[in-house]
Amino acid sequence: MNRAKRQQIFERFRAANPSPTTELQYGNPFQLLVAVILSAQSTDVGVNKATRALFRKVKTPKAMLNLGEAGLKKHIKTIGLFNTKASNIIKTCSILVEQHNGKVPEDRAALEALPGVGRKTANVVLNTAFGHPTIAVDTHIFRVSNRTGIAPGKNVTEVEKRLLRLVPEEFLKDAHHWLILHGRYTCIARKPHCQSCTIADLCEYKHKNIE
Repeated sequence: MNRAKRQQIFERFRAANPSPTTELQYGNPFQLLVAVILSAQSTDVGVNKATRALFRKVKTPKAMLNLGEAGLKKHIKTIGLFNTKASNIIKTCSILVEQHNGKVPEDRAALEALPGVGRKTANVVLNTAFGHPTIAVDTHIFRVSNRTGIAPGKNVTEVEKRLLRLVPEEFLKDAHHWLILHGRYTCIARKPHCQSCTIADLCEYKHKNIE
């Protein structure tokens, strides 16, 4: 795919959705961090259901520590791997209180040092909470990047590096959200909705679902 095509694709994404953001519901960077940890191998819809009552009570790492691991588990028991996630969140809150004055660090290395936080989670927090031009490659972004030809790669790291290099700079901050939403609702895994796709004529997928 050439540069002009990529430019057009992201111009269309921007025209359709000028201010994209995550579908996770949160009130501050700490709540976003918790929501993203919970969202691993879970849907945003499921996470939002579980965190609605939790986030009314808990707005800081200290409040989460006061709630305790058992209390947290009661709120998130509908989410997959909730035992491991609860343990990681409590450990993370201890580190945030002890090492970061209860604040979420705006730093990749510090974020990735937190239990339950990998590169993808760090990228989401840096992008969504702090406005960094990072891209967290999940299954949706990996599929869209490869299928459309925007930034093909064999693994998530390769796709992330190519996206950061190939997406025009003016779109980098929002590219993460546009690509996820496109993969979640239009360029879906089994049968993409090519007929209603805003970039169908620019996409380089060979097996377009157009009747």
